[in-house]
Amino acid sequence: MNRNGSKKGRKKVIRVWTYDQAKKAVPYIASVVRSLREHRIDAMNENREAKQLAGKPGRPDRAALIEQSELARRAREADNRFDGAMAELNALDVFCIDPVRGEAVVPFVHGEQLAWYLFDLFDEEDHLRHWRYHEDPLETRRPIAEVLSAPETPAA
Repeated sequence: MNRNGSKKGRKKVIRVWTYDQAKKAVPYIASVVRSLREHRIDAMNENREAKQLAGKPGRPDRAALIEQSELARRAREADNRFDGAMAELNALDVFCIDPVRGEAVVPFVHGEQLAWYLFDLFDEEDHLRHWRYHEDPLETRRPIAEVLSAPETPAA
């Protein structure tokens, strides 16, 4: 920490991908993102059920307390599986944006700027149909053809 009490910012170097590398990795990325989605939905369902049970009027009986505890345990396990899958994806420098929607980003360089291939688990035609610059708003979707028609910047 510095004198002002704030942590000094560190820059993280991330691997950038070529389009061909990203396309070859799509089956693996899809598998991990699918797992992330399943684990997140499992945890959400277990937590929802636990809250519903806890919200019932009256004092819970022994069976209800045991069920509540079991639901909480299963939610924690799903969260742990989610964290493991997230670490697996992040080790590739691929980042999940929305696990439930099956969205992730893969970094690349375009025009000497950081950009992201937008991976969409549910786009059956092409999981890497869009891209955006790092500075673009998250909802920006540029057609991948713009990147493919430009000379590719080699990955570092």
